[in-house]
Amino acid sequence: MLNPCSPPLRQHTAYEQPWFVLNSSRYAVVPCEHPAISHFYAFDVAHSADLLAVPDGCVDIVFDCDATRPSVKICGTPLQAQRVELLQGHHYFGVRFAPGVIPGFINVMAEDLTEQEWDLLQVSAFAQSIFENIVNAPLLQDQIKLFNDYMGPRLMGRTSKLTAIVIQQALAHRGDLRIQHLEDLSGYTSRTIHRQFSQDTGVSPKTFFRIIRCQAALDTLNNQRDVSFSDLALDLGFSDQSHFLRDFKKLVSTTPCEYQRKMLQSAYNERIRFA
Repeated sequence: MLNPCSPPLRQHTAYEQPWFVLNSSRYAVVPCEHPAISHFYAFDVAHSADLLAVPDGCVDIVFDCDATRPSVKICGTPLQAQRVELLQGHHYFGVRFAPGVIPGFINVMAEDLTEQEWDLLQVSAFAQSIFENIVNAPLLQDQIKLFNDYMGPRLMGRTSKLTAIVIQQALAHRGDLRIQHLEDLSGYTSRTIHRQFSQDTGVSPKTFFRIIRCQAALDTLNNQRDVSFSDLALDLGFSDQSHFLRDFKKLVSTTPCEYQRKMLQSAYNERIRFA
């Protein structure tokens, strides 16, 4: 049996928000070793139109580092492609938590984060102490150090051992997972798994699996040129290709074929700078 206290397995360098990358003049990613965080990132908004967030199962903290009106929001995962309001010409610093992790320093229930944005300064007393220092820091590495030094001890939420097992298994199987497998692995009933996971993460296990499958599809399309959509659908556990195509379009707001065409034309991978 997997150790329920070990950090979630990671299948991607960064859980994908492709429309942010395509609408940025520069996009930097810094991986993080802390089990609660997927990565840090920074970008400048070049085009405010067509800025969509796609489901990734992650909570994000996004600092708008504007010199006159800085702000910071905490954002839950969307459940389908969702319009995001970011301002053209503004510089942003972000923290993307690992899938399923709810930070321990906020006064918001997990279910109230899903598909929602909150002013972080209103839901976290800890954030108020470092907000100005972070938005005024000149370098990405400085912002990361400030965040880690102050928020590091408060990053982990109250995720149960059962939920940790579900997250591990979902990531390891790229979302192609059945509740029966989790019942056999954990010894808990499907009802208990559903109740505990929803309480801890704000989404149901089935919804989380669907999101992780979508992210696995994005990862494949971003990194492989000759992709058979029927084979990809089969690999991800879809019953047929049409089911995969419908699900992908709802979550990403375009078809897999059009998505890959846009990524290739825009040299998507080359637009991301890993620091």
